[in-house]
Amino acid sequence: MAWFLNFYRCGRCRRIWTDEWSCTCDDECPRCGFRDMTPFNSEDLTELIVEEGGKFAVLRSSDEAEDDPDYEELGRFPTRDAAKEFLGDHQPD
Repeated sequence: MAWFLNFYRCGRCRRIWTDEWSCTCDDECPRCGFRDMTPFNSEDLTELIVEEGGKFAVLRSSDEAEDDPDYEELGRFPTRDAAKEFLGDHQPD
């Protein structure tokens, strides 16, 4: 399932906040409660490459993810370039 980091700015109090979710949905301002704020930007976090112990792990948000990404490891690689190449060639089931 897709996973996003959404960036919001309140139309009433101008507060800026972020929220992670499985879509780029509207949100409510955590400061003043103003509703239906649409993200002004979003980062796709569905697939990640993270460095762990000198290797580069490729992670993908689980198809069953609902309230959190529930990342599954797809593989570990000796270099970031090898991990990127794997992601470019790998198709989800």
